[in-house]
Amino acid sequence: MSGVAIRPVVAADAAALLRFELEHRAYFERWVNARDPGFYSERGVAAAIAAAEAARANDQAFQYLVVEDGRIVGRINLTAVRRTHYQCAELGYRIGEHDGGRGIASRAVALCLAEAFGTHGLGRIEAVARPQNQGSIRVLERNGFTQFGHSRRSFELGGQWFDRLLFERHRDGAAAMTG
Repeated sequence: MSGVAIRPVVAADAAALLRFELEHRAYFERWVNARDPGFYSERGVAAAIAAAEAARANDQAFQYLVVEDGRIVGRINLTAVRRTHYQCAELGYRIGEHDGGRGIASRAVALCLAEAFGTHGLGRIEAVARPQNQGSIRVLERNGFTQFGHSRRSFELGGQWFDRLLFERHRDGAAAMTG
């Protein structure tokens, strides 16, 4: 795991990213809604990367690949960047099925937080996890996130409604102030 890094996704990643997404499609769709079928082509992935590059240039979102020794093992993103009054973004990540449980997600989140708080100057990062996804909850807690809410029946997947747990992490590590 020492070779784990994150880097921005770029156009040259299209073929490797398509292979990664196709390999893990069924696994990911157990946890998140399916992507549009058009995504799963070279043209679809290239368009998604172009959109990610535009979002990065416009300070709207930052999409990264998680790589281990040069191989794509996951994705991690800062989306819904809100600057004025908030300096906040939402964190999302996915690690390939066979690479879970090895600390890769924890390392990737730590690296992404360094980007968020350092490079991008954000002050607060939010994340969500389903209560059934204990691995993801542990990743967030290991990286200093605290739960601040429980959104009931707020996420639909495959015709079934699920709860979501809401987490936050502040640049200084402090919990949110109340009152």
